[in-house]
Amino acid sequence: MGQVTLQDYLSNWTLDGVTRRAVADAISALAETSVAMSELVGKGDLAGRLGRVTARAGEFDEQKEIDVLANTAIMDALKNVPVAALASEELSEPVIFDVKAPLLVATDPLDGSSNVDANISFGMIFSILPRHPSSSGEQAFLRPGAHQLAAGFIVYGPKTTLVLTVGVGTCIFTLDRATKTYIMTHKSVAIPPETSEYAINTSNARHWDEPIRMYVHDCENGADGPRGQDFNMRWTGSPVADIYRILSRGGIYLYPGDNRKGFHQGRLRLIYEANPIAWIVEQAGGRASTGRERVLDVVPASLHQKSPLICGSRDEVDRVIRLYSGQPFKGERSPLFGRRGLFRAMP
Repeated sequence: MGQVTLQDYLSNWTLDGVTRRAVADAISALAETSVAMSELVGKGDLAGRLGRVTARAGEFDEQKEIDVLANTAIMDALKNVPVAALASEELSEPVIFDVKAPLLVATDPLDGSSNVDANISFGMIFSILPRHPSSSGEQAFLRPGAHQLAAGFIVYGPKTTLVLTVGVGTCIFTLDRATKTYIMTHKSVAIPPETSEYAINTSNARHWDEPIRMYVHDCENGADGPRGQDFNMRWTGSPVADIYRILSRGGIYLYPGDNRKGFHQGRLRLIYEANPIAWIVEQAGGRASTGRERVLDVVPASLHQKSPLICGSRDEVDRVIRLYSGQPFKGERSPLFGRRGLFRAMP
């Protein structure tokens, strides 16, 4: 059987005809944008100071030159497809294109842009939703992630990859730079239910709540702790890179809320970061939770709402959920003075 291109795939998946064509057009437009962006970032410093800070886009995020370029490219591409409005991390309010078009697109145009100058992988995240006929503007985007029609992310790294779900599993496409075409390289991704790798920013450890402290503490103790096995910690600072690794070989990604001002609900944005990642992970057999509820069931209250995100290998995410609920673990050896022992150590 010959190679399956992204266009082949989009032409054959089963969905209502009119909606399918609109979703396929939107995905194609985003993919074409990523091809151009891949060529640009591949030039590195030869293309100029892409990591140069140009503004402060939000409460904590600095807007860089490449953020602006990526956002502009996406806006230009979506003007020509049936999209009613675009919500972006780089924009305070949605951009309206065609109020009668059937789709909404939400995106983080350049996730992990702080990694640009360090030559570490980063990318784009997107979510495609149906337009609700009775709402408009920001209100139109305030729907649970379970309503998504498609979700995906691009990773710009040694290879450029597109991870995509349209609700029938998670697929990975790799960019053929010679033909500027995405070719399917993984048809049905399956995240292993168990893992020995976790990803979390340990510099925030002193701010974590107790369930996250307990989980990481047990992993750190490895074979000598209650888990009885060794774990490796991985963290790139770019969600798309960390999630791609989990799709490739399993693992758990944790970006919880913590006690810092402004971070009680984490840092990732629900609509255009946590939701598309959560659906991609679930479609690959994994789990995605805030620690207390399924990410895709959260009803957004605002366009740029933040959300904790704990996702990846099913058994590990379930373990964190049990820690949040206070459920005991059976059959584990736990030292007398461990965090879950008779005399719990203070954080």
